[in-house]
Formats: sequence, C-alpha cells, structure tokens
Amino acid sequence: MITFTSVEAQNRFGELIDRSQREPVQVTRRGRVVAYVVSEHDMQEVRALQQRRNDAAHWYAQYRQALVRSSGDTAAGLTDDDINDLVHELR
Repeated sequence: MITFTSVEAQNRFGELIDRSQREPVQVTRRGRVVAYVVSEHDMQEVRALQQRRNDAAHWYAQYRQALVRSSGDTAAGLTDDDINDLVHELR
C-alpha cells in the first residue's frame, strides 16, 4: 500500500486519486495514519461486506430467539462463548 503525507495528498491530489483506483492509499499526518483513499469499487465491496455481516448477525439473533422460544433452552447446548465465537468467525 502506498502512503502519502497529508501535505503530499494536498499537493498531488490528482495523483492520489489516480493511485487509489489501483490500490488503497494511506494518508498520514505527523507519522500517524489519518485516512485511507479507496476507489468506488473498493468502497462498494466494503459496504457489501458490512451488509452481509449485519444480515448474518440479524438472522442469527432471530434464529437464536426462535430456538430459545421453542426449546426453552439456549442454542442447543452451546454456551454464550461458543455462540460469540461463531458470530465473530463471520466477521
């Protein structure tokens, strides 16, 4: 990943935009990362991933709620830690 300082990003904005079409560009200020510039395509992929993760979490919450209602027990003998591990694997 290429890195621009904030001053370089200001002075070479056109190049920054062009480079971001090929790969994400990291922008730093005083040695710390303050932003990333990404293409529209990359941003759409990030948003799609977030939506899939949210959909999976929502589906799982509904599933667990239905399971608890029908069996009166937690998710088929799984502990909360087991369930959290499974959910985090989706992320």
